[in-house]
Amino acid sequence: MAKTWYPVIDYLKCSECGTCEIMCPNGVYDVEKAPSPVVRNPAACIEHCHGCGNCCPVGAITYVGEETGWMRPTGSQADEEPCCTCGREDVTKKKVVIDYLYLDLQSCDRCIGTDGVLDEVMMILTPALKLAGCEVLYNKIEIKTEELARKYQFLSSPTIRVNGIDICRTVAENSCGCCSEISESDVDCRVFEYNGETYEVPPKEMLAEAILQFVFGLSERSCTCSNYELPENLKTFFRGKKNTECSCGGNCC
Repeated sequence: MAKTWYPVIDYLKCSECGTCEIMCPNGVYDVEKAPSPVVRNPAACIEHCHGCGNCCPVGAITYVGEETGWMRPTGSQADEEPCCTCGREDVTKKKVVIDYLYLDLQSCDRCIGTDGVLDEVMMILTPALKLAGCEVLYNKIEIKTEELARKYQFLSSPTIRVNGIDICRTVAENSCGCCSEISESDVDCRVFEYNGETYEVPPKEMLAEAILQFVFGLSERSCTCSNYELPENLKTFFRGKKNTECSCGGNCC
């Protein structure tokens, strides 16, 4: 850690996008003041690290101790250079794909509720991510059949993925009355665990935090889908759903 190296914010340029606080893994910034960047612990900054400066979309960050004439990289240079000695990649020109995968948006309370919360979060995050140089794609994918579940290696409903990775490291579920009614069978759906609490519909804070951590490389990116098998719970749902569908292909009867 450095004693004579730390970031300085030009507040006249700063757009308060919050990228610098999110990118810094060393606690240099006061996250409670986010998105306004406040350098709380300058001694924690790693000497010659330009991570937050490389990611600042408006060039509002310089460094005490900088003597090389460094400037925030742009264009192809930004795509090629790592952000600093910590090895994180610069997010400039990075593509961010958010996928929302669900079983039902007609009657399932937790699918409908999560859909609404995620829409609100994306309305807030998308402009900030674009300002930070990211291309943002937001997709909604209804998992209608077993074939689609296998195609997308679907584990539980609802699922939110950032660049193909589930924001939840584990699958936690409880009985879902709505999906059980759809399939006329006992079906479990996902619950979200956050700050020691369990939610059937995740809070906005959880989704925003998880998405930003994945986008800026502050969360482990382990994929559990390499040996994918369709969970028995989902097999039960699709089998029951198929049995309750009428000849017209819907649930009108």
